[in-house]
Amino acid sequence: MPRDSAETRKRILNAANRLFYAQGIRAVSVDAVAEKAGVTKKTLYYHFKSKDDLVTEYLTSRDQPNLDTFRKWFDETDGPLPDKVFAIFEGVAKGARHPKWRGCGFLRTAGELAAMPGHPAVKAGAAHKKRFEQWLADMFAADGIAASDTLARRVSLLMEGAFASALIHRDPAYVIDAGEAARDLVSHRP
Repeated sequence: MPRDSAETRKRILNAANRLFYAQGIRAVSVDAVAEKAGVTKKTLYYHFKSKDDLVTEYLTSRDQPNLDTFRKWFDETDGPLPDKVFAIFEGVAKGARHPKWRGCGFLRTAGELAAMPGHPAVKAGAAHKKRFEQWLADMFAADGIAASDTLARRVSLLMEGAFASALIHRDPAYVIDAGEAARDLVSHRP
């Protein structure tokens, strides 16, 4: 076990990421996270004051990497703006084909904590979704779209529906269909 405090915290968070994403936050105990990380429960609680703290940090740690992935798919796509937006959905669909794909961790956590809207993890998930929407609005505004906020919200709604439908039906075609709808929406700008 590493003696470095930052490294130990990172190992715990990595274990939580794997377990929470694969099984859900309610199904995974603090004991299971500690065991997966190779630390004692006492060590886990030294680094995270509660399971709620750990769940919130789990989502926070996924925020920027997820946004960076969306940006990468967008930036690496040649062509007009509608095709770049479609590429984000195409990337999600590709991920949804993997047997370990469990949908959007932010959305799933919000579902598990639906009775606790003030929970810090729900707020972290909402902040992530808002950052994605704002990034889209910025991209749309940079392309000269006047109603960029409205368009970003609509594309975000399509993305949420894509995540939920692909998870329920276990069919990435739902993501592609939502991406086609997003491409059409961006092509015909509100």
